[in-house]
Amino acid sequence: MSNEKKLTTASGRPFVEKEDSLSVGRRGPLLLEDYVLHESMAHFNRERIPERVVHAKGSGAFGTFTVTNDITKYTRAKMFSEIGKKTDMLARFSTVGGEKGSADSDRDPRGFALKFYTEEGNWDLVGNNTPVFFIKDPKKFADFIHTQKRHPFTNMKSQTMRWDYWSLNPESLHQVLILMSDRGTPYGFRHMNGYGSHTFSLINDKDERFYVKFHFKTDQGIKNFTDEESVKMAGENPDFAQQDLLENIEKGDFPTWTLKIQVMPEEEAQNYKWNPFDLTKVWPHDDYPLIEVGKMELNKNADNYFAQIEQSAFAPAHIVDGIGYSPDKMLQGRLLSYPDAHRYRLGANYEQIPVNRCPYMVNNYQRDGFMRVDGNGGRSENYYPNSFDDINVDEKYKLKAPRITDAEAEWFDRNSADAGDNDHYTQPGNLYRIMSDEAKSNLVSNTVGSMSQIEGEKKDEIIMRQLCHWFRADSELGGRIASGLGVEINMEEFAR
Repeated sequence: MSNEKKLTTASGRPFVEKEDSLSVGRRGPLLLEDYVLHESMAHFNRERIPERVVHAKGSGAFGTFTVTNDITKYTRAKMFSEIGKKTDMLARFSTVGGEKGSADSDRDPRGFALKFYTEEGNWDLVGNNTPVFFIKDPKKFADFIHTQKRHPFTNMKSQTMRWDYWSLNPESLHQVLILMSDRGTPYGFRHMNGYGSHTFSLINDKDERFYVKFHFKTDQGIKNFTDEESVKMAGENPDFAQQDLLENIEKGDFPTWTLKIQVMPEEEAQNYKWNPFDLTKVWPHDDYPLIEVGKMELNKNADNYFAQIEQSAFAPAHIVDGIGYSPDKMLQGRLLSYPDAHRYRLGANYEQIPVNRCPYMVNNYQRDGFMRVDGNGGRSENYYPNSFDDINVDEKYKLKAPRITDAEAEWFDRNSADAGDNDHYTQPGNLYRIMSDEAKSNLVSNTVGSMSQIEGEKKDEIIMRQLCHWFRADSELGGRIASGLGVEINMEEFAR
């Protein structure tokens, strides 16, 4: 028997497709057949107990959403049905990579999860404080998060493994640039934007589909820590963001955000210059301007943190009539992964926990399981169809079928040059070039400080690989980072 170590599933089957998921067409939805994806995500969701695998350190509050502009030509969702309509909601903010006891001022993306208690079910919008992410295929997620956690040998955070992974995955550059800027250390949760990040869809009363990006703009103004300030605050008060949110709400200084959307007609998605379902890309506002929708206000703290915040469970699978999914591969992966994580962490009946329960109507045939707390259906039938109950199917809620333009099933290269999906540099470069001089200097300083901690025998290789990405995004940026690291650059070599 060969001593060669082959990549295998947990059952020992060697396989090849570790980084690209099986989809119907290059930009189509994923197939349930891709067992490797499900095995990877299901195992990943069970790696920590009992805290969340990601977004473990979090804060939250209740509030209301009020419609201020008519968008009914795009969606029939009832919560947007008329100007002035109010919907109760819950928000949870979090860091991504840290444990439950970590500092909430650390350099890290911030989770921005919202639950709207609408009369047609709960709508969860589960995003971040950035419009993009590090990866574009869910099969890569577990490996990526491992690099943000603790090294299996040292049990410490490792800048070496972070930069090794980022340098090997140039699709991460857009998010890495944002993370290394001052946006990576927001001043608490009240002074940061929130984004749905993924592409979703809106469906109107004519059954027309529009693709959409959700943006929650802070009305408090963007405010960030410098790197030095964030490190200092981590030592002085690791719960600063939690305290800031709670105390301001408690004294009546209610934070607000303005919801704005970008809307793309379904037919334009096929020929847009960027893949509109690529989570590492944005839609430039010049092409798809922001449209105001309404105002989110947080005005009530949780009475019990564990019951209402720690047990809160958000999943992008939870949509309502008039809001739908898209072929965004990361979104498709999260539709499976998030509810699965909650079932593991909180039990199969997690949606019966009061903070997660739809307050209007829930009728189904789910029964039994750990922590069933609603009477378990009493004497009613637990199968459908049956001749005894009065639960009926309302055909008006039939979902609009997604449009499939390519029916070939394949493990498509997520960064295919032929499909134009391999440009990882234009958007990060554009973002750098519109930054202020101070923001540019802080970005360079933060990046140099982080990359200076790369160590080990592969140090030079990792640094040079990442420098190539910075130079391809913007030569000035690459040069400043190289200079800060004390690396002499042969520009002819980088130009190749």
